[in-house]
Amino acid sequence: MGVEGLGTDADGDAKVAAKPGKKESVFHRLYVGTGAFDVVGKRKRWYIFFTGLVLVCLASMIFRGFNLGIEFEGGTQLQMPADGIHGVITEEQAKESFQKALGRPAAEAQKVGTGNAATIQIRTDTLNAADVAKLKQGLVADLGPKGTNGQPSVQAISDSAVSASWGGEISQKALIALGVFLVAVVIFLAIYFDGRMALAALISLLHDIFVTAGVYSLVGFEVTPATVIGLLTILGFSLYDTVVVFDKVRENTRGLLGLTRRTYGEAANLALNQTLMRSFNTAFIALLPILGLLIVGYVLLGSGTLQDLALVQLTGTLVGVLSSVALATPLLVDFKMRDPKYAQQAERVRQRRAGQERKAAAGEDFDASDDDALAKELRKEKAYAAASSVPARIQKQRPAGKRKR
Repeated sequence: MGVEGLGTDADGDAKVAAKPGKKESVFHRLYVGTGAFDVVGKRKRWYIFFTGLVLVCLASMIFRGFNLGIEFEGGTQLQMPADGIHGVITEEQAKESFQKALGRPAAEAQKVGTGNAATIQIRTDTLNAADVAKLKQGLVADLGPKGTNGQPSVQAISDSAVSASWGGEISQKALIALGVFLVAVVIFLAIYFDGRMALAALISLLHDIFVTAGVYSLVGFEVTPATVIGLLTILGFSLYDTVVVFDKVRENTRGLLGLTRRTYGEAANLALNQTLMRSFNTAFIALLPILGLLIVGYVLLGSGTLQDLALVQLTGTLVGVLSSVALATPLLVDFKMRDPKYAQQAERVRQRRAGQERKAAAGEDFDASDDDALAKELRKEKAYAAASSVPARIQKQRPAGKRKR
């Protein structure tokens, strides 16, 4: 058996030596999951990337703010058929008519639905009864939305007032739901795994929420109740991906303190590589219905609600996959390495490898006992992994009076 993993990186995690031979493709390395992608060893670069991303999002939320919908800021909404006397009414025509009637621009005009069921929604600041009546008369005169009898009519235009307090109640309930979810997640992970894994997963979840919100601020997407609902739904996906990786990390690191073949960082990085393809496949499958929802909701139906729901899920899914791979596991490794037991085990690994390097440099004969000890540790490591992944089998007792023939 050859010596594996000679040399260490700046963080003290040993580097796995590349095997000579034909260069493997990226897809092959993803599929076999042999630890070829050193995510944990290069975690400082990922920390810099995530820190920069969070700072950009924070700056955008402070200086740009959010494009809050009418449900959060309050206002007046008018809705009329898109079928007018001069043809199909467009959003630009509705805005021009609003400007002409009231002398100020509308906050938003949006087409919803297709065909004969299509409508135009106009959202603006709170209007009094006189302004609403004046606006309706102007829309009928300019665009002529047809009523049920096929003729232009003021009754074809409906209006509704939205109070800002309603949006405040939505935000409050959403924050309560988020807090309950995060507390439940921490308790579950602390029981199922341990406290360090729960902390790493919690930081990853908070990152996903923060960055998704920051992307909305950067791009200027409108924040609606559907956005809040979509934001809460992506947390489950991000948590699932993190739990899958952590479960493999626990499997690979069982009994590690008694071994000197790998450090905790190397074992965690191997687990990350072994689940990397599964994470990508899961994300790809999850994105397909989200893209379908976005296409159907926005392109075909023109529905703002479906569009907002799909956009936040699309953004959150991509961010969640990235954080579960490149943030949660590296954080877990740093938390674990603060434990003196894992630090001492890593030092024993380094000492063993340093001794092997000295023997190789001096041209000494390879000690067979060292090779046997390493092979013994490898068998023990595989046994630990098998014991953690396969439930124990309890032999069934034979009924009394029956004997094996």
